Amino acid sequence: MRERILLFTILSCLGVFLYIFQNHVNTVVGFVILCVCMVIYGLYSIAAMKYKKRKLKKHPPVINESFKPFVTVMIPAHNEENVIACTVKNILKMDYNNFEVIVIDDRSTDNTANVIKKLEEEFPNVKALIREKNAFPGKSAVLNDALKLAKGEAILVFDADATVDADFLSKLVPHLEPSDVGAVQARKIIRNSNYNFLTRCQNNEYTFDTYLQAGRDAVKGAVELRGNGELIKRIALDDINGWNNYTITDDLDMSTRLHIKGWDIRYCQDACVYEEGIIYILPLFRQRRRWLEGTIRRYLEYFAEAMLSKKMSLRARLDMAVYITQFIMPLWFMMEVFFRIIKLLTDKIDPYSLHNVLWSSLIVSMVVGLGFFFAIRYSLRKYAGYPRLKAFIEAFETTVYFLIIWFPMELFICGKILFCKKDLNWGKTAHGLILEEECRQEKELQEV
Repeated sequence: MRERILLFTILSCLGVFLYIFQNHVNTVVGFVILCVCMVIYGLYSIAAMKYKKRKLKKHPPVINESFKPFVTVMIPAHNEENVIACTVKNILKMDYNNFEVIVIDDRSTDNTANVIKKLEEEFPNVKALIREKNAFPGKSAVLNDALKLAKGEAILVFDADATVDADFLSKLVPHLEPSDVGAVQARKIIRNSNYNFLTRCQNNEYTFDTYLQAGRDAVKGAVELRGNGELIKRIALDDINGWNNYTITDDLDMSTRLHIKGWDIRYCQDACVYEEGIIYILPLFRQRRRWLEGTIRRYLEYFAEAMLSKKMSLRARLDMAVYITQFIMPLWFMMEVFFRIIKLLTDKIDPYSLHNVLWSSLIVSMVVGLGFFFAIRYSLRKYAGYPRLKAFIEAFETTVYFLIIWFPMELFICGKILFCKKDLNWGKTAHGLILEEECRQEKELQEV
């Protein structure tokens, strides 16, 4: 109820602001100022990344080889019989010797539990946790149950379709050593990015996220965990009482609670975790719906606490405030255009001038789209190494993808929060369409 009231208050205030200012001031000016502030912050992030790169080049970090905490790897699995064995065997190939693996069957209705039990019998450092059919649902509850069995000083979480290179943990662990660092997030990459248009755009979206996360890391902002490939200190987990069972985005919820408690989160772009992209539009909408709803609910629930926290750094608070504008901006623009259309239909004034005003809003939207386009193109050039023409084409495709997926989705989620009862429908992502084939090919090679 509190989230509903707060969102209604925010939307009402924004609506009143736009209505009043449209009668006295051209609100396009305010929208432009908001966009300019975002651009300035983006340029500041790029400058910070370049400065950090030069600094590391002059003074390379000294890795403490004695910092080798025991790590517990947790892999939740719900109906993942096709991929879980290959995932576990891939994880076991990591060259970091000080770790254990807990594989959790979360109330599966297929053969996942038996596959996990066989893995426990085959590998001495693999533990199987089979949850009861009436256990509390959700990934957070799964991880909290596994945490009771974990021996690690740090917890590494993977999705059931994750694969990594052998040096993954060796690259990730050193970033966790500083006493104020509570967690580290690895870079996520779509394994089947060349499958179709959707998987290509998802990988570009992840590359754009790499740019955002690296920028937030460079300015020591509010870096976020991404669920797959997140490494968390046990003492930090204990400090925030583990995962929140009543959230649909465990990673984002935990990120904010860690920041509020004063823990820093770092981003390691050199350690990569590969996952399977969604190849169909409806499952993609369900996944993104859960991500966006969890993001908005998280901000509604924790924003005041974060802004008033005495432990959270000022940089992290400012960074979080700037990041929230990404969700305010689409609402602002859509409400702006809606009010102008209403005025066009109801007011007895020169319609030509109103058309001009309406066109000014549409021109601003094109400028915003170009801003996203250039930011995505920059990230594809920098982090994916694409040549200019390929980066240009795929940046355009991904910008269209963003507009189709995220703008309508935000309206839907706001309506859902305002008028529907909160649910914990986690919206499981189907895995195995690609990894299963890779596992079969690997098995055939081993037999040969």
